[in-house]
Amino acid sequence: MPSTLFTLGYEGLAIDAFIERLVTAQVKTVVDVRELPLSRKKGFSKKSFSAALAAHGIAYQHAPALGCPKPVRNQYKLDGNWQTYTRDFLAYVATQEAPIQELVKTSRATTACLVCFEADFSMCHRTYVARAARQHGGPTVMHLTAKTALPDLGFQQAA
Repeated sequence: MPSTLFTLGYEGLAIDAFIERLVTAQVKTVVDVRELPLSRKKGFSKKSFSAALAAHGIAYQHAPALGCPKPVRNQYKLDGNWQTYTRDFLAYVATQEAPIQELVKTSRATTACLVCFEADFSMCHRTYVARAARQHGGPTVMHLTAKTALPDLGFQQAA
């Protein structure tokens, strides 16, 4: 069983640098947790992203149910209140038992990485998704950045 579930945002990275980061971390499967896998950034829309990953031996899965719902995103655009965003997204993700269980299954079978746009994992829903997977028996969470990997310190395993 892989011991790590990675997360990585592509903001600020070109597709080649992004994939190189995944290869360096030995990621075998990308789980795209954007509700809508579209991007204005070249190479990161679903079809081209999946093809670029495949060219490097990395599988692609889209998990739209683990993306941030539009009403939550829109509210954050209006008020910029991260506490409200966090509360609303956590309430939403708590209703996504089957997709979380599927993520746990994937992350136990292969070295997986949750991917979306935001570079700062502390300001991104993918961190909450990764923590939900961990709470349901998934591996330890590590956040990749352009140059390093950081352990997720926000998750406390129940004793």
